[in-house]
Amino acid sequence: MKIFKYLFAAAIACAAFASCDDNFTNIEETGYLAQPKTIDASSVTSEALPGAIKLRWTVPADSSFSYMKISYVNPANQQKVTNVVSIYTDSLLITNTLKRYGDYTFTFQAFNDKGDAGQPVEVKAQSGAVPPTISYEKEDEVKLSANQLSTDDQEPSEGPIKNLVDGNSNTFFHTRWSKPQKPMPQYVQIDFKEAHQVFMLYYQNRNGSQRPPAAFEIQVSNDGQSWEKVFEVSSGLPTAKSSEYTTPGIDAGKTFTHLRFVVTREASNSSFFCLAEMKFYNAKKIVYDPEND
Repeated sequence: MKIFKYLFAAAIACAAFASCDDNFTNIEETGYLAQPKTIDASSVTSEALPGAIKLRWTVPADSSFSYMKISYVNPANQQKVTNVVSIYTDSLLITNTLKRYGDYTFTFQAFNDKGDAGQPVEVKAQSGAVPPTISYEKEDEVKLSANQLSTDDQEPSEGPIKNLVDGNSNTFFHTRWSKPQKPMPQYVQIDFKEAHQVFMLYYQNRNGSQRPPAAFEIQVSNDGQSWEKVFEVSSGLPTAKSSEYTTPGIDAGKTFTHLRFVVTREASNSSFFCLAEMKFYNAKKIVYDPEND
């Protein structure tokens, strides 16, 4: 009896597995299965963008494919790059390209759901130029002396301008708060002993009652009479006591021997401002041009 039971169970198991095998072998394939046809090259257009190529194409209403592969060889490293797009896609943005490489050759190839490939189609397109990037490095500090400084609005009772370069953040320079007051703008002028062109300017707010700049501009001159604005800040300056600010690198475009730090607005809209320290640095301008590097 036990032998009969074991044989019966085995027969049922074999029948079950046979049924499963039938199910797997009889699965229907779905999707587009006929021979795919790649779109015509004439339906593809391109747009040259800075450091990029925008490809656009028209998918015909009676299109015969499931997806396309769009590939090209990156001339920068000779590596093949492949993008896969569905039948519902009609554009592709190719980034990290350079105009200096001339024509990029793109190969369009259609596929059906089984992975069968249509005939490849080649399209040539060019990139727009990548603009140069500019950065700056702070270099040596130009030591300033009190006799190089002047202002148009010194407060007579306190805060002499020499305090800006005494190395002591607890002293301060103050424009005139006593009467008669002069409306903004007000400036600190530096007369250099040598010419400069690329630079950074640093200042520190007073460690005490605050009248910090809220907006300023930097002007340069070679004769102390004719001035040209080369930098401006209208918002975002620090207002806390003893807080510090350093301009980004500034290229004046020509050498100069005089500089004015012109405060155009104080944080509380007062007719005076104060600072603890001021420093001037030469800077190095670094230009990276990937189109010519």
